[in-house]
Amino acid sequence: MSGEASEYDASQITVLEGWEAVRKRPGMYIGSTGERGLHQLVHEVADRAVNEVLTGRANRVDITLTPDGGVRVADDGPGIPVHDAADNSGPALEALLTRMYYGAGPRGRHTPLLALVGMGPSLVNALSSRMTAEVRREGFHWVQEYARGVAVTPLTEAGTSTGSGTTITFWPDADIFGAAELSFDGLAERFRELALLNKGLEISLTDQRGLGGSRSARFRYPGGARDFVALLDEQEETPLHPRIIGFEREDPRMGGTVEVALRWRDSQEERLRSFANSRPTIGGTHERGFRGGVAAAVTAYAREQRLLTTADPNVEGDRIGEGLTAVVSVKLDDPEFEGSTRGVLGNAAVRVCVEEVVQEHLGRWLEEHPERAAAVFGRIIKGARRD
Repeated sequence: MSGEASEYDASQITVLEGWEAVRKRPGMYIGSTGERGLHQLVHEVADRAVNEVLTGRANRVDITLTPDGGVRVADDGPGIPVHDAADNSGPALEALLTRMYYGAGPRGRHTPLLALVGMGPSLVNALSSRMTAEVRREGFHWVQEYARGVAVTPLTEAGTSTGSGTTITFWPDADIFGAAELSFDGLAERFRELALLNKGLEISLTDQRGLGGSRSARFRYPGGARDFVALLDEQEETPLHPRIIGFEREDPRMGGTVEVALRWRDSQEERLRSFANSRPTIGGTHERGFRGGVAAAVTAYAREQRLLTTADPNVEGDRIGEGLTAVVSVKLDDPEFEGSTRGVLGNAAVRVCVEEVVQEHLGRWLEEHPERAAAVFGRIIKGARRD
């Protein structure tokens, strides 16, 4: 290698500032420039609106895929403040939509982790050819237009309003996303999941892009995790116990709450879904705690009823799953994840807390339903012997 070829100095360093860096490497922020990335744009905007509902400031979120390729996200909350931001950087609405925020607000157990990086609608603005914000607040209607991360019109008072709320409409930049399109079914699956995990949440999704007319879906599930298990079991094998077992508990030791619902079916398949702050997970301390709690409850009941002899080993956590449908959802003030993909929960205290509550509630159910308990134990033992 020649000395000329190996030279490396400051002149060879390119510094990308502000939204230029996001537009240059969008995959670092939204995962891809295909369908997955487009879905993340919707989630980044919907995140704020969903939080308005879950904190009691709004009643519902309406998301519409418009015929011209745009996405409209509306809520009936108090409306984003339009007065000057506290740091005098400009109107609060404009600051929210044009400044690079890592986290659009306080997070915690009541805030679902819907967005991938939590930069909020400003990130979406940077990756959109156009964005329109409409705010109905304190009797007035305000409008502002943006393009590729910057405001192109001043905040304008557009008349009076009898209601309140915020509507953000954006058009993903074709220079970045090309011909990629949003999937109604993909978005519906995630918003349905979100409504199942948050009992007070109502979301509607409407697709106006089809030539044959629009289609829509509305998601609201007052039964929470129980409704989730029922949905997973819909039109499936005969359950060993028709009533779904479900319970919730808050535990200060883990700084949050746990909600569990489960039911066994006459099947060899396991369906276990776990979540941390409404984000899907592929494992972690909440799953390990759940499996440990079920195994402990089943073992204790079986020994009490002499279904296991003193020579028989305890039921292990990896032997309980055959025929089991379960949803394990924890909501934590400070969730800790292993790795950059945030798919595995790492909070150590969660395992102990979840295991205790599962063992307590399932153990009580087994004692109160001896015939069902015998069928469940038989299912577990049958699966263990097959393995």
